Amino acid sequence: MQPLRATVHQGRLIVDEPTDLPEGEVVYLHPFHGVIPVATDDLAEDERAALDQELEASLAEADSGETEDFAALLGELRRQL
Repeated sequence: MQPLRATVHQGRLIVDEPTDLPEGEVVYLHPFHGVIPVATDDLAEDERAALDQELEASLAEADSGETEDFAALLGELRRQL
C-alpha cells in the first residue's frame, strides 16, 4: 500500500487521496520533515548502484510472476541441513 498523504486543516488531518481501506480502519500517521536517509550502511557508491540494479531486476521478476514458493524453498533448504 502506498503511504497516505494528509494535510492539517484547523487542527485535523485531512487525507488528500481516496483509499481502499475498510471503513473504521485505524491509521497511524507520522510527521514527515525532509528527506529520510535511505542508505544507512557502509556500501561504496558502486556497491550501492549494483544493489539498486539487482533490486530493480528482482522487482521486475516479481511483477512478471517469476517467483518461487517460499515455503517450498525453505523446506528444500532444511532438507539439505
